[in-house]
Amino acid sequence: MNPLFLAYSALGGAIVCEVIATTLLQKSEQFSRPLPTGAMVLFYIVSFYLLSQALKGVPLGIAYAVWGGLGIVLTATISVVILKQSLDLPALAGIAMIVTGVIVMNVFSNSVTHG
Repeated sequence: MNPLFLAYSALGGAIVCEVIATTLLQKSEQFSRPLPTGAMVLFYIVSFYLLSQALKGVPLGIAYAVWGGLGIVLTATISVVILKQSLDLPALAGIAMIVTGVIVMNVFSNSVTHG
């Protein structure tokens, strides 16, 4: 299988696990609920493991920017859709800038491997 595909698949899995873990952080109620707290720790561990695997084919700066940027966007989306929290216009503008930055890096940067 293509190593670049595997690296980006691991990065995608790391992002999903990080978003789940961060959502569980809210549900842990400051670590007072054992089940969400334990699940949160497990998902963070898996996320970092997958991120480390992604680094076999994706440069650290790019992988971390994509992981962090998409994690922020997905976590913000979950906070609105599932947790019923709201985002104001400046928050939405900031998220749009994050998405734009990730797109610019992946489309125009020579640092990104496009195998």
